[in-house]
Amino acid sequence: MNDRSKPRRPATFRLDDPGVVVTEADETARLGRGTIQITPEHDPATLPVPIASALPARRGLPWGALFWSGVAGLTLLGVGLGVVHLIEDLFARSESLGFVGLALAFVTALALVVVTGREAYGLARLATIEKLHQRAAAVLASDDRKESRIIVQDLLKIAHQNPQLARARAALESHAGEIIDGADMIRLAERELMSPLDIEARRLVSSAAQKVSIVTAVSPRAAIDVMFVFIVSLRLIRQLAFLYGGRPGALGMIRLLRHVIAHLAITGGMAASDSLVQQMLGHGIAAKLSQRLGEGMLNGLLTARLGLAAIDVTRPLPFAALPPPKLSDLATDLLRRKDEEE
Repeated sequence: MNDRSKPRRPATFRLDDPGVVVTEADETARLGRGTIQITPEHDPATLPVPIASALPARRGLPWGALFWSGVAGLTLLGVGLGVVHLIEDLFARSESLGFVGLALAFVTALALVVVTGREAYGLARLATIEKLHQRAAAVLASDDRKESRIIVQDLLKIAHQNPQLARARAALESHAGEIIDGADMIRLAERELMSPLDIEARRLVSSAAQKVSIVTAVSPRAAIDVMFVFIVSLRLIRQLAFLYGGRPGALGMIRLLRHVIAHLAITGGMAASDSLVQQMLGHGIAAKLSQRLGEGMLNGLLTARLGLAAIDVTRPLPFAALPPPKLSDLATDLLRRKDEEE
């Protein structure tokens, strides 16, 4: 280590002292005797920030999309040609059989169009509710009044198909002109429209959890338990989607199930259920139950957590003015049902 790198002993001086010289770190100057040299340090906020280069855009044809499009096209052509040849053979054998085959082909094509339209409508409705949830969350953060009124109008269109919300819709429309802030408008819509739906959603989740708890407690086979839990979970998600205004079909249910599972993975729902069960075990509640009843209670709690995740996914508005349902409340209802059965 040379003399220039040795630390200097602390000293006091004034900044306006002519003997104080401020130099850059890379400057080398000969200073007189008694002169104090100061080298300012760089501010971390002003240092250059490395910018990650964006990934290069993929060039060329999307071969995967072309492959599946080609497979779908060839399949449709093959099915169509097969039906045409079948009808021609039926006409060649008998004219009446040909007309029967033609009528069945027409009914099948009509049903396919109707099913496709229903699936498309269900997916579009789910996408609308999902975007409405995101827009409402953004308004709660930005307090945009104009956007909040648009969201309320869209929400009223969805709620118009539910006759149970007639009084809530009238109350919301009568008070909407008195609200100035956008966030308050979203909270008012949540209190008026979502409150009765949340009560019904909690009842559905609690009922499904109780059914799973009872059936899995008395079921002799694990395969039956898994099948019953899967069926009840799908039925619960579908009921919650219909309750909050969604109209999911088969593809919509697949999309909803994927979103619910993703929500559970993000929020750590299974871990929360496990911690609640451990808490109840620590309080000695499960000591009053048999092993099968304890397993049934665990399955019921997991079903309830799945239902809570489905509420978050299918609800058009985020929880802001109303408290979200808690797993502990559903666990209390489940334990009360257990005590009544005993």
